[in-house]
Amino acid sequence: MNSTVSFRVHSQDSAKRLDVFLSQKDPGLSRSQIKRLIEAGKVQVEGRKAKAGLKLRESEVVTLTRPEPQNLGVEAEAIPLKVLHEDRHLIVVEKPAGLVVHPGAGNRSGTLVNALLHRCPDLAGIGGVLRPGIVHRLDKDTSGVLVVAKDDPAHRSLSDQFRKHTVRRKYLGIVFGQLSDQGQVDAPVGRHPTQRKKMSARPRKGREARTHWRVLERFRSFNLAEFRLETGRTHQIRVHLSSIGHPILGDPLYGGRKRLASIEPLSLRQGLQRLKRQALHAASLGFVHPASGEALKFDSPLPADIREAVELLRRMDKEEKTGNSERGVGNSENPARPRKKIGLENCRNPAPSVQTQDEDKV
Repeated sequence: MNSTVSFRVHSQDSAKRLDVFLSQKDPGLSRSQIKRLIEAGKVQVEGRKAKAGLKLRESEVVTLTRPEPQNLGVEAEAIPLKVLHEDRHLIVVEKPAGLVVHPGAGNRSGTLVNALLHRCPDLAGIGGVLRPGIVHRLDKDTSGVLVVAKDDPAHRSLSDQFRKHTVRRKYLGIVFGQLSDQGQVDAPVGRHPTQRKKMSARPRKGREARTHWRVLERFRSFNLAEFRLETGRTHQIRVHLSSIGHPILGDPLYGGRKRLASIEPLSLRQGLQRLKRQALHAASLGFVHPASGEALKFDSPLPADIREAVELLRRMDKEEKTGNSERGVGNSENPARPRKKIGLENCRNPAPSVQTQDEDKV
């Protein structure tokens, strides 16, 4: 069954192209899908058919008729889900590591979407056939809190909150080396010029991205840190931390797995190698409920595999301090934190902007 939705053009959207306006108002549709709908006469401005390049005027009403979703073979599957909250407008789940969020080319099963369709059959068609209800994503091997819309108004509201960067997201992760107590990376993120699966913090073309960090606990060669996102680009935390020389432990794309080979002692290296994915967890998600307007916040503790890595680091540090004490070797409570100099002045694109701040200077 077709569904129709209308949008009024406000002052900030005046003079925007019709296709650009619709892509911002309905993120579930791609620009190519919007173009096809416009060409098929499914989009009207003030009751008249229009072209994609039409410049809109304030107070005009744009009406979009969305066709009934096609069945592209995405089936409901009885995959267990840990649900943190559910009502008739949305569902909040705790995604485990190893679970892909939505189907893609040649991958129609075993995803979070398949599991959601089993639990919420009416989800089909909300925001797109392959991504029903999806308003944001987590990487396959990043665990944590994720919200999914269950109706079109909720999808539009949540998508708008993510687009305006008003959603509050915090991650926990283990990084190599010693960060300053707190700081931020300000660097555009875009597709890597030569490696299709990777992103880059120095792309030829990139989108604005900003990541804040705060160190929670220090170990000899690692930090446990909290990350806060202002933006939500693909692989953002992983790319940003790698770009300043502090990759996420276990990250196979951005140096966090390769660098582990140089870690001593052997027992520590072997223990950390039991972690089979990047040590990154979406620990907190806050947003405004689309229907009630209530501010909501959902938290998720560190999963067992990352928690075990943290416990191993604590144990190894304690053993080293005990050994040094018995031998009469001094051992500072806080390890040295050398400032990293990024010698990238001669690169085609500028190095990421890094601002740091030590707590004792605040």
